[in-house]
Amino acid sequence: MQLQKQGIRVLGISESFAHHDWSVLCGVVMRRDLHIDGFCFGKVRVGGMDATAEIIRMITSLGRQDVNAILLNGCVIAWYNVINPVEIMEKTGFPVICVSYKDSNGLSGHIRHHFPGDEERIKAYKDLGERMVVPLKTGLFLYARGYGCSDNEVIKLCRIFTLHGKIPEPVRVARLCARTIMHNTNAGKIIDNPSSG
Repeated sequence: MQLQKQGIRVLGISESFAHHDWSVLCGVVMRRDLHIDGFCFGKVRVGGMDATAEIIRMITSLGRQDVNAILLNGCVIAWYNVINPVEIMEKTGFPVICVSYKDSNGLSGHIRHHFPGDEERIKAYKDLGERMVVPLKTGLFLYARGYGCSDNEVIKLCRIFTLHGKIPEPVRVARLCARTIMHNTNAGKIIDNPSSG
């Protein structure tokens, strides 16, 4: 990644599901100067294993080659719908960074409790690897995993896009957008025809 470029862009993706059957996903393309110049939308099954395919579809729908990295608000979304960042990286050609914000002993026990015998889901979770601690310019820190990029690039990108608190702006805006769509759309009619703009 050429992080020294003023025109660096990331696609931040976040979700909102609020106990519905479906989780709304929103993607926001944001430049280093915080200019937003693209959106994409999708939905995944809460408790499913379709997040990876849907995120790849969202990225592909944008038809953008000027994005420098994909920034995901978590590797496990929509009630243990585990994302495969390596597959996303390989199929889109973009580095992937997953961020989270709380210390944790891991989710394996929770997954085994809620999905007994689902070894595919457990393996997908274990394959994510360990998180690293990223100190931010705000004095706070977040946790991150990087795929197709170095630890140093992960730290630099998170620091560039985090202006307040510990949530990078692209995923903060994406989360707000996803939440607004969820709250203003009738259950069962959520993004039946996902599109980009």
